[in-house]
Amino acid sequence: MAARKVMFNFKTEPYKTQVQHHWPPSGRHILAQYDDETIVVYQAFCPEIADYAVSNQRFGGPKYSFTRMSWIKTNFLWMMYRCGWASKRGQERVLAICIPRANFDTILSQAYTAGAQREAGKMDVSVRLQWDPDHAPNGGKEDRRAIQLGLRGEGYIFLASCVP
Repeated sequence: MAARKVMFNFKTEPYKTQVQHHWPPSGRHILAQYDDETIVVYQAFCPEIADYAVSNQRFGGPKYSFTRMSWIKTNFLWMMYRCGWASKRGQERVLAICIPRANFDTILSQAYTAGAQREAGKMDVSVRLQWDPDHAPNGGKEDRRAIQLGLRGEGYIFLASCVP
């Protein structure tokens, strides 16, 4: 089956405008590029994995592993901060991955924080949810918390199957 490229129209405006007029100053929020059907998540990879994904429009290749925990973020600045602005070893490429909103909602519904996992008595989960400090373009921490989702096993396989 041939891969289908999804076109997504990114909306841009100055960071200062977003902070002053659109984004909440504190609390836990999912800040993302989305429309009625699609949401964009970001993931950092080594060049070999990223090149394979871009060329084949799917995840895979000799260096790709579904068993490792892989983190996706909806917030571009948080992704760039976390991967050292694409300078950390193994995180030199950041991909914007468009997935169906319904599939993102499914991933989110299966997510556990570390505390919720302990309370549920689960030894392992396929989707981990963390709320981490959001970051400004200069790297400074914001009061607002940004979501990141760690996926492995079934959660990661589901993400890979969502990518059109």
